[in-house]
Amino acid sequence: MQMSDMISRAIIQLLDEHEGTAQIQRNELASRIGCVPSQINYVITSRFTPEQGFIVESKRGGGGYIRIRRMAQPHDGSGTAAAIMHLVNNLGDSVSEHTVRVILQNLLYQGIVSQQVAKLMTAALSDHALRPVDQEQRDMLRARLFKQMLVSL
Repeated sequence: MQMSDMISRAIIQLLDEHEGTAQIQRNELASRIGCVPSQINYVITSRFTPEQGFIVESKRGGGGYIRIRRMAQPHDGSGTAAAIMHLVNNLGDSVSEHTVRVILQNLLYQGIVSQQVAKLMTAALSDHALRPVDQEQRDMLRARLFKQMLVSL
């Protein structure tokens, strides 16, 4: 198992144990796992992003910490519309295929979309499907299509 995966699993475990919020000290977690603190930073910035359903706050200095919170997961459907509208409003005018995949994985995890819907959207928004469109315009078209798909949910 790679070090990044070990760090990610440790943070997910903390989130699960503490009802979706984990407050960590970088040096403490690094020594517990057996890595350098900069690896903790890398994992947090690459795997615990808003697109992946997390909010990260930090306090620097003595007694500093990093707090990671899981965004609300509307399994009962009550917050689904709000979550989708938040996503649509914050998506921007351009989005990469990779970002679409990450967002769809998060929506699947939250139970907002089904596996079948996620696969269809991934296929329709892929670089392969949008190949006839110039590279410069592709990410803009993908963002517009993705927003329309999300609104139609």
